[in-house]
Amino acid sequence: MANWWINSILAIFIWPGLLFGALFGWFLLWISRKFVARLQGRQGPPFYQPFFDFWKLVGKKTLIPRGVNPVVFYALPVIGLVSILFALALIPVPGSSSISFEGDLVLLIYLIEMPVLMDVIAGYISRSVYAQVGATREAILTIAYNLPFLGALIALAFKLQSFKLASLAAAPISAATILAAVALFIALLAQLKVNPFSIPNAEQEIVAGIHTEYNGLPLALFELTHALETSLLVGLISVLFTGPYTSLWMKLLIFTIVAVIVILLTNVVSAGTARLKVQHAFKFYWTWGIAATVLVVAAALIL
Repeated sequence: MANWWINSILAIFIWPGLLFGALFGWFLLWISRKFVARLQGRQGPPFYQPFFDFWKLVGKKTLIPRGVNPVVFYALPVIGLVSILFALALIPVPGSSSISFEGDLVLLIYLIEMPVLMDVIAGYISRSVYAQVGATREAILTIAYNLPFLGALIALAFKLQSFKLASLAAAPISAATILAAVALFIALLAQLKVNPFSIPNAEQEIVAGIHTEYNGLPLALFELTHALETSLLVGLISVLFTGPYTSLWMKLLIFTIVAVIVILLTNVVSAGTARLKVQHAFKFYWTWGIAATVLVVAAALIL
């Protein structure tokens, strides 16, 4: 029992939790900014810029909009951060002491949705028209991208006859695995809010979207949650390709390579596309998202 608590604490706060999750997320976000800058002929920021951006927000005074409950204003980013930390602790990354049990995949799905829910609520309680528009777009987009996301994970779980994340990570690479990775990547574009699905935080239209009225420490916590979410979602795709390898170093190498490839592909799509309207994004996911889901389910049942 004592070992379980020690492993849980390590998974939540060290690896793959808060410490390494934040560092890896900031690293991936830096790669994104650097890559896009190079495509545009710019130098781009240094690798430590995401950390400095976070720390600068922590040091700023927090201004709460008039009429907004301060407890709720602070609680929403905290709940989102705690949820993503527990979700990250469940990911069976190589060398981790992740918490593993039958059905942890179901818990992971619930925990991943919590920061999104906190974002939507934050948009509505901040009394900003821009934030409320962003929250509405986020809610609609969530309904759309969850189709390929949930479909891919559930199909893999049925193929392996297990809703345990460790089973997904240990499974050999198959056609179902590759198709599931593609479906998860399609969902990832909207989950990370990059073009053409950067609809909830479109600066040219609705300032900063959901977080327009957020500043200081609460905004820093939202930004930290986004970095951890990047680690989690990219890591979830990466662990699908570590199963065939027994060496820890080889697993870590494959995990890192896949993660970098995924984030670069995300930015290739982002840099090469314009922002869609919310109805077009919804149509995309309910057309191509359904197609991707059907292919994953077919591969899981037949191959």
